[in-house]
Amino acid sequence: MTLAEAAHIDLPTSTGLMRTHVFRPANAGRYPGVLMYSEIFQVTEPIRRTAAFLAGHGFLVAVPEIYHEFLTAGTVLAYDQAGADQGNLLKTTKELRHYDEDARTVLDYLRAHPSCTGALGALGICIGGHLAFRAAMNRDVAASVCFYPTDIHKRGLGKGTQDDSLERVSAIQGELMMIFGRQDPHVPQDGRAKIYAALSAAQLNFTWHEFNGAHAFLRDEGYRYDPELAHLCLGMAVTLFRRRLP
Repeated sequence: MTLAEAAHIDLPTSTGLMRTHVFRPANAGRYPGVLMYSEIFQVTEPIRRTAAFLAGHGFLVAVPEIYHEFLTAGTVLAYDQAGADQGNLLKTTKELRHYDEDARTVLDYLRAHPSCTGALGALGICIGGHLAFRAAMNRDVAASVCFYPTDIHKRGLGKGTQDDSLERVSAIQGELMMIFGRQDPHVPQDGRAKIYAALSAAQLNFTWHEFNGAHAFLRDEGYRYDPELAHLCLGMAVTLFRRRLP
């Protein structure tokens, strides 16, 4: 399926305009909407290619700039130590409630989009995996895919680093797909066990996948990229969305 990409739309939020990049199939019609979250580096070229991949499989994909209140619209942080330091600083500078408000804003935009069926899903990578996990707490999100979501196990998201993600898992009504790399130091074995226990105790509808992969194995840039594993896992995500977002 060929693509048509809207360069961006600036959505109003309580903390200013949020640049959001939209990817959609070129074929006329209506498609399920997917809120897709980036890593801490915002909407990099690997993130854009991942969004295009999803759109090419028949989804309307919206990718917000997660630090829009702090950075000039269109800012992309470099995949280097300085970029990582800035992204990690902003991660715990932003108010937790503003992450949640942003999610609702993008979901509402997708639902109202003339090319959207109204069915909604979420997908995120790294911090974006955590944000997709929280987006799943919106009742109209039918399926969410979380790639190696950081900080869930240690309450490390948002100002004050006291997020309530694990305490609120019972709010998740849709199906979750959790994907981890065993060689990822950001989500170690004991952290993964803590997340799994919380999801199981809440009796959520979820699947759990661990692979021999490093952090950022999905990113098609850099030495940690695992193309075979990325291909497998993105295919799993598409299968879930096609099943749950008719």
